[in-house]
Amino acid sequence: MTVVIRFVDKPGFTRERFLDIVHVSDTSSTTLKEKLSSVLAQHGLVVNNIRGQGYDGASNMRGEWNGLQAKFMEECPYAYYIHYFAHQLQLALVAASKEVADVHTFFDHLALVVNMVVSSSKRNDELQVNQVTEMEHLIELSELETRSGANQVGTLQRPCDTRWSSHYASICNLLKLYKPTFLVLKSIATAKGSGTSPSARAKAYGAVKLMMSFDFIFVLHVMKELMGVTDLLCKKLQQKSQDIVNAMDDVKTTKVLIQELRDNGWNKLKADMLSFCGKHGVPTPHFDDLYVDFINSRADDETTVEHHYWCDVFMVVVDQQAQELNCRFNKQATELLILCTSLDPSNSFRSFNIDNICSLASKFYPADFEEQERNNLRCQLRHYENVVPTNPKFQNLTSISELCQQLATTRKSDEYHLIDRLIPLVLTLPVSTATTERAFSAMKLVKTRLRTKMEDGFLRDCLVIYIEKEIAAGISTNAIIDEFDESSRRVPFT
Repeated sequence: MTVVIRFVDKPGFTRERFLDIVHVSDTSSTTLKEKLSSVLAQHGLVVNNIRGQGYDGASNMRGEWNGLQAKFMEECPYAYYIHYFAHQLQLALVAASKEVADVHTFFDHLALVVNMVVSSSKRNDELQVNQVTEMEHLIELSELETRSGANQVGTLQRPCDTRWSSHYASICNLLKLYKPTFLVLKSIATAKGSGTSPSARAKAYGAVKLMMSFDFIFVLHVMKELMGVTDLLCKKLQQKSQDIVNAMDDVKTTKVLIQELRDNGWNKLKADMLSFCGKHGVPTPHFDDLYVDFINSRADDETTVEHHYWCDVFMVVVDQQAQELNCRFNKQATELLILCTSLDPSNSFRSFNIDNICSLASKFYPADFEEQERNNLRCQLRHYENVVPTNPKFQNLTSISELCQQLATTRKSDEYHLIDRLIPLVLTLPVSTATTERAFSAMKLVKTRLRTKMEDGFLRDCLVIYIEKEIAAGISTNAIIDEFDESSRRVPFT
């Protein structure tokens, strides 16, 4: 488990520092809490001073009731959990959708279909030839528009849990290149005596059957619609410079669009799916027939085919997405981030609001401001409103972090000390942090196959030097040589 702390230094810069890497044998939330508290205590850090926490998508960490975040909030109610934006949201949404068995099976099959084509340069070339032929045919039928830059030849993309947006791109590409992909797989499946192994022909045969199954086409369309709704939000939360105002607007609109898809999206989805199946010759079931469930069937079950695909798959998948978004962006976190935007200096302090800032201090940080200080905060904000936004030195600021730095540079932080106390509290919220992701990547580079016996202490020290290059750069080679030389002269203790 990688531990990273986020803080604001005296010059006003927001810092993220790799603190430690902890070996955890028991991954229960109670054990994780004890390990983290121990690490913080070793470095003289107090749990009650935590003002923000963020984790990856693991349920034992982010669980609202029994997770690690809940354990810390029991001890420190102001350690607000904010979604760890660097943990790729779309991958978390895909994982939530995979709770439905049909969707989980679909992604396994999707990987099989795509890998069969893109794993070979020869098959990829054949895919592109089929694309050109298909486009020429559609242009002759006037079903495809022609203009500069349109109708580019592309390829399929593998759905991969380590690549951002790969699942959505993989689905969209397969829908676009469905017929060329089908022809490539059919060619492999029927290529007897051409050097193609029986195993490859068998896999291609299975992939062809998958592409001609209604279940595969159905989930393909469902996930395309659903992931299309969440794609904008997922990309917005991955931007290096985080725009909290627009991000929260996107969270709100994404939830609304998911609800609209649930309430009114079935008929359009059904029509698009049946049209696609008719165009490509995919057999479709009769929606009024009884659905036969070979696993959960009952003698008195009168579920129709349409009811199964609509309620048991479509509605459940959409609800899973909505539940995941509500868990990651609950009302408390959303309100906290929206109030924080009142301190945003962008667009000439357009979002500045004294009432919201006072509510932020009194409602979310009462332990950091006494009652008299909360009253004085409003008075300071009135002076601040008439001085700072019109000061040339505060023009063209784009983030709260830049505002904090400028307040420290101009010594305004002394004049508006209560505001300067509130801003670092906001900046410590883990809105857009990627240090932990980089730490795990660094661990794979440092602890190689030849270093498999490296103990935790040595691994941590190596990671500190590798990750915190700014600190390592301040240590000269001569200083290291002198340190080793001095240690070799010491008399060993007996």
